[in-house]
Amino acid sequence: MINPRYRAFSVAAYEKSLSHAAEILNYSPSGVSQLISALEKEFGFPLFERSKNGLTLTNNGEAVLPVIREILNQEENLQQIISGIHGLSVGAINIGAYSSIASHWLPSLINMFNNSYPGIKINMMEGIHQKCEDWLNNRTVDLAFFSYKKNMNYDWIPLADDMMVAVLPKGHPRALDNSYPIREAAKESFIMPAQGHDDDVIALLKRHRIQPKIAYSTLENFAALALIEQGLGMSIMNDLITHNYKCDVVKLPLDPPESIKLGIAVPSLENASPAVKRFIEFAKQKFSA
Repeated sequence: MINPRYRAFSVAAYEKSLSHAAEILNYSPSGVSQLISALEKEFGFPLFERSKNGLTLTNNGEAVLPVIREILNQEENLQQIISGIHGLSVGAINIGAYSSIASHWLPSLINMFNNSYPGIKINMMEGIHQKCEDWLNNRTVDLAFFSYKKNMNYDWIPLADDMMVAVLPKGHPRALDNSYPIREAAKESFIMPAQGHDDDVIALLKRHRIQPKIAYSTLENFAALALIEQGLGMSIMNDLITHNYKCDVVKLPLDPPESIKLGIAVPSLENASPAVKRFIEFAKQKFSA
């Protein structure tokens, strides 16, 4: 029932490679190419620019991609509804999430869900806030686990608050204190995760009018923790990301206390697929227990 041309176009746009798309779709690269060429002929314009480096969406391709993905989502929803009528539980859920949530919350949640609905496939992608929003906007994912921001264009399901903490080297002058004054961050060599674009940390610093002296930027918080362990600076991050990571550092609550609200964002809860709605209910039950 799902349009193979649309599916080939969507996967190729994400993978930026015919060969990678072919592996995912269990087609040959030439088969994927033929499906996309047929779609380009149907639309009357090219969707990709092809080069040695892979595929790049044309402006027209970028314009139609979100609509194509929405059509695919609705076709998936229809299949799940039909399956539900016949007493089956099948489908797929694409999830975007902070790495902290992907590491600490989702494995047990997915395991519980799979035990109840083994026919529903779950795909998980990790990313920072901006990346998760991009995935939601272009319908790459059905829902995303991240932090709340005002004026988001999504339905929001709150799950838990996560405290923000200062992470210091063991030899730091304040390592033995009970808390870390946020204002002190302006004087520190600051290590910024998420390639310098950690939305939660940046928002916190702006609220307190702090301009950090960024000594290092890292992609992942784990790399930031390793730098802190070596005494190369300090950082502020959400407490969840530091769990179960063996690193000889000091964590202190902030003064004044700060936290972020973690939860689920979905483009439309009303229009979400049956599988997505079931997964959200599982998450709500887990965090209300």
